[in-house]
Amino acid sequence: MCGIVGYFGEKQAVPILVEGLKKLEYRGYDSSGIAVMEKGGIRITKSVGKLAHLEEKLTNRKYVANIGIGHTRWATHGRPSDNNAHPHMDCHGDFAVVHNGIIENYLALKEWLIAEGHHFRSETDTEVLAHLVEHFYEGDLQEAVRKALAKVSGSYAVVVLSYKNPDILVAARKDSPLIVGIGDGEYFIASDIPAVLKYTRKTYIMEDGEMVTVSAQGLAFCNSITGECVFKDVFEVTWDETAAEKGGYEHFMIKEIFEQPKALRDTLAGRLNHTKVTLQEVDLTPAEIAQFNKVAIVACGTAYHAGLIGKRLIEQWAKLPVEVDIASEFRYRSPLIDDKTLVIVVSQSGETADTLAALRESKKKGARVIAITNVVGSSVAREAHDVIHTWAGPEIAVASTKAYTTQIEGMILLALYLTQAKGTMPQEWITEIIAELGKIPDKVEILLKDGAENIKALAKYFEETDSSFFIGRGLDWCVAQEGALKLKEISYVHAEAYASGELKHGTLALITPHTPVIALATQRDLYEKTVSNVIEVKARDAMVIGFTFEGNTDLHKSVNDIFYIPETVNELAPILTVIPLQLLAYYVSVARGNDVDKPRNLAKSVTVE
Repeated sequence: MCGIVGYFGEKQAVPILVEGLKKLEYRGYDSSGIAVMEKGGIRITKSVGKLAHLEEKLTNRKYVANIGIGHTRWATHGRPSDNNAHPHMDCHGDFAVVHNGIIENYLALKEWLIAEGHHFRSETDTEVLAHLVEHFYEGDLQEAVRKALAKVSGSYAVVVLSYKNPDILVAARKDSPLIVGIGDGEYFIASDIPAVLKYTRKTYIMEDGEMVTVSAQGLAFCNSITGECVFKDVFEVTWDETAAEKGGYEHFMIKEIFEQPKALRDTLAGRLNHTKVTLQEVDLTPAEIAQFNKVAIVACGTAYHAGLIGKRLIEQWAKLPVEVDIASEFRYRSPLIDDKTLVIVVSQSGETADTLAALRESKKKGARVIAITNVVGSSVAREAHDVIHTWAGPEIAVASTKAYTTQIEGMILLALYLTQAKGTMPQEWITEIIAELGKIPDKVEILLKDGAENIKALAKYFEETDSSFFIGRGLDWCVAQEGALKLKEISYVHAEAYASGELKHGTLALITPHTPVIALATQRDLYEKTVSNVIEVKARDAMVIGFTFEGNTDLHKSVNDIFYIPETVNELAPILTVIPLQLLAYYVSVARGNDVDKPRNLAKSVTVE
């Protein structure tokens, strides 16, 4: 996701800001920029594209500045462009802001600020912060920032530079990381530790709801709501720079698995209230939705597995027939789609060649196309009629984790959106599902915190095996396919996913003593049938690991080992169930000595047919 760097000291700020941004390039970005304090005011340089483009602009300009802020942007609101790149300024150029996170209520704030006479230059949510600080400024920058943030709903790590108070920086965080490094008479602000390791290993890790003012007198931390002083301990970084990029994790994949609570919260941000789903990016009226007579979901790999879940939910809730196609097969089967078809294309990168070709074919046939993608400004995002962005941030590891769970969330949101428009489910039911959906990120956080070591212990079943099976019914079967794919991708253990009811149609012939079988049992209406299938497998001496809800203690009688996930409604279980399967694939791969982040013969984004 986006990267933040700030500098306050006696050295020239520009080289330090650029160096810090380079250390954050691994996070992914599409534009960059810096703002520095000079005698004549704040000077900003921004550029779309790689950091080298920004450096090229900077070589032609002479800066004399000891205070500054910098940013690398991963687009969420507004396409990648110079105007949308950070830092952003207020109307008069007195305040510059860099920001990570999502301002959920930015549209309402923007409309209010425009009514107050403010003029906006970008499409971003971040720009409202600069105008809010301008609006509330009465001589005290820290107080203006505090009042501005009190108006904001959402997540943020924010740093503010002001020509009105040219000798300080103010920074704050909520649900987005921010650290402060301490040098010799100088201070560094960053969204991640790698940006400061060249200069210091002494840091303060800011907590949610904290604000810091940086001045020649030192650092002053306070509560951003009450203004009360906060006293903090110095954190001494012991990692090397490579480990620091991974936040202390051994691999990017495990880091990204643990980033899922935040990714899930960000994808829901601004899209849920107590009674309905709001998708501002989808411009469809209830009358237009009523005209659709079927839905086609098109995707590849992991995204295809998210599409399988979307099919079940749209059919069950919105009462629309749904076909799911692998994108590479879609065009070549002469699909029967027309202007009464809603086509949903799913792609993490937004550049998957087969998915993009399917999108274009669908538009030619007159279909309405909605894209679910993680990359603003990607080809899929530009060419679809409507886009639901999954705000997962960039994935470095080849094996997709947080992109998949946010794609499922995107499918759930779209399914609810269509259901609302068609009126096919009672409002009380919709309210209940929305309430439970809002709890899912917290449940994922608990699952990761309490369950990772248990999953690590289960990896022992796979260290010596060459083959394994994943079984389940209904939505569990959809998740089983993703679990099997993850294991194959990074551990190189052969894994097949089967609908449990298909076991007697040949699959049981492959079950041998000590064959690991993952049995998913979260669908309550199919639970007894799944248990019967598990018993059949156990009768062939397979080693069975069960996955079910907490409190469902019967399954443990029929399996060798069991893992419990937090309870939720059937339809939302896939987000929770897949987390331990991701962890299992990771720990098996580590145990077998594989390169987890770069599995053999695979690429992150498939941009050729």
